[in-house]
Amino acid sequence: MTKATSMSAAEGAGQVTVLGLGDMGSAIARTFVERGFRTTVWNRTAAKAAPLADAGATAAATAAEAVAASPLVVVCLLDGAAVDEVLASVGTAIAGKVLVNVTSGSPAQARAHERWAVGRGAQYIDGKVMGDPPDVGKPHVVFPFSGSRAAYEAHEPTLQVLGGIAYHGEDAGAAAVEFMAQVGMGFDLLLGFLHTLKLVQREGVDVAAFTDRLAASVAAYPPLLTSMAQAVKSGEYGPDLGSLDVQAALMDDLISHRESVGVEAVRMREVKTLMDRRITAGHGAQGFSSLFELLRK
Repeated sequence: MTKATSMSAAEGAGQVTVLGLGDMGSAIARTFVERGFRTTVWNRTAAKAAPLADAGATAAATAAEAVAASPLVVVCLLDGAAVDEVLASVGTAIAGKVLVNVTSGSPAQARAHERWAVGRGAQYIDGKVMGDPPDVGKPHVVFPFSGSRAAYEAHEPTLQVLGGIAYHGEDAGAAAVEFMAQVGMGFDLLLGFLHTLKLVQREGVDVAAFTDRLAASVAAYPPLLTSMAQAVKSGEYGPDLGSLDVQAALMDDLISHRESVGVEAVRMREVKTLMDRRITAGHGAQGFSSLFELLRK
């Protein structure tokens, strides 16, 4: 075993390798460089390493060489397939290292990457990035992590320079669950918002002024979300937004309004269908949260 691959976390403090220099990988590597870490970088397209080398990083010729240089290896690539391909080229250099994979991917992929790492004598931490490249290193960028607790605790001070970090447990897939759930919720919310803007615009309402009013209404949602989550957890569904019997009648108005001005109403029809099914099953006195019981594939 070479000196590089046998370094302990303590011996290698202040050393980190970043594999993948797209927008996010470059932002991560630059943050480490700017915070004084001895940073080794590698990218399939070598030219992408040049700006970081100019800033003080060391550009490695191969992924294996980059991995051998540091006890902590951060991987940030396009997708899981790219991670698999790069890791396959690393070979035995990963032994004794801590592999931190912040590439977007599913919980199943995270667990598979953990099995790969552990099978080659490495520790594995899965992470995700909830923010944009220019904001890496700032507190409002959130990095959920999961996987080896010992590795996370050993390298927590290093990971903290990237932004706000949170550990979600030893299941390697937990960070991906958190990431996909939060990002998915965001897309659902924002798509609904865009549909709503189309609706009010068709009616001649100023979308900016409307959004100011909507923002004030949305600010009241957190207590509702908390109560709905408690209802789902307990299985006891009160009339949170009013009974489904009443809400279903309102849905007809919402659907007809959208269709009358030429705005897509598929999502509203889906909600109405779920409400009708729940009412038919004898649960019309329950609230919106009870639709959770129908959300099984």
